[in-house]
Amino acid sequence: MPPKGQLRDPSLKRSLTLFRAFLREQQDPDHTYTLLARDAADQVESAYGPLAGRTVVDVGGGAGYFTREFQRRGAEAYLFEPDAGELGERPDAKAVRADGYLLPLADGVADVAFSSNVLEHVDDPATFLSELVRVTKPGGLIYVSFTNWYSPWGGHEWAPWHWLGADRAVARYRRRTGRRPKHTLGENLFAVHVGPTLRQVRARHDVRVLSARSRYWPFLAEAVPKVPVLREFATWNLLLLLRRCP
Repeated sequence: MPPKGQLRDPSLKRSLTLFRAFLREQQDPDHTYTLLARDAADQVESAYGPLAGRTVVDVGGGAGYFTREFQRRGAEAYLFEPDAGELGERPDAKAVRADGYLLPLADGVADVAFSSNVLEHVDDPATFLSELVRVTKPGGLIYVSFTNWYSPWGGHEWAPWHWLGADRAVARYRRRTGRRPKHTLGENLFAVHVGPTLRQVRARHDVRVLSARSRYWPFLAEAVPKVPVLREFATWNLLLLLRRCP
C-alpha cells in the first residue's frame, strides 16, 4: 500500500477490466458504473484513508453510483446533480438538485469533494473547481477527473471522429444512428485540455497537487500528463488529486 496521499500505478488487469466494461456501457450501464465507482472509491481511500465516518460530496454524480459506493464504505455521502433526468425516478434520499457552480453548502464542510467526468460538461471549469475547493475543509481531498478533448473519447458518443471536427463527427453520428447525439459542443460538452487545466490548478494557492495522472493507464500514469502535446492525446482521462490548503 502506498503512503497516504499517493497512488501507485494500477495494474494492467485493472485497466483491461475497466476498458472492457466501457465497451459495454450502452448495453449494461449498471455494470460499468458500479465497477467504476468501486475503482474510484479505492483511489480516494488510497489518497485519503478509510472513508468510514467521512463527509463526501459527489458533484454531478448523475444516477448516484459513486454516492452509493461511498455510503457502502461508511461515508456520509451526498449527491449534488443539476439534471433531474439524470437522478432518475427514485433518487437517493441524500440527493440534492443543485448547480455545481453554486453548491448549497457552507465553506469547508466536506472531507472529500468528488467529481467524476463532469468538468468537460461545464463551460466555466475554473469556477466549478473553485466551488469544489470552497466546500472542502483544510487538509481535505478534492478528486476531479475529466475526459480531455483530444482524448480518443473526447467527443463522447461521436468519438473519435471529433478529431476531424465536431460538426463532421455529429453529422456522421446522425447518419449512422438516425438520432441526435446526447452531447452538443458548446452546450453540454466543452473542449477542456490537459495543459491549461494543470497550469490553472498549479497556480492556485488554496490547493496542493498530490497527483496529476492518467486515470486508466496501467503504467507511467503520472509521466504521460507531463509531456506537452502527447498528453493531450494519450492521457485519455486526467485525474487530479488535490489537497485543500489551510
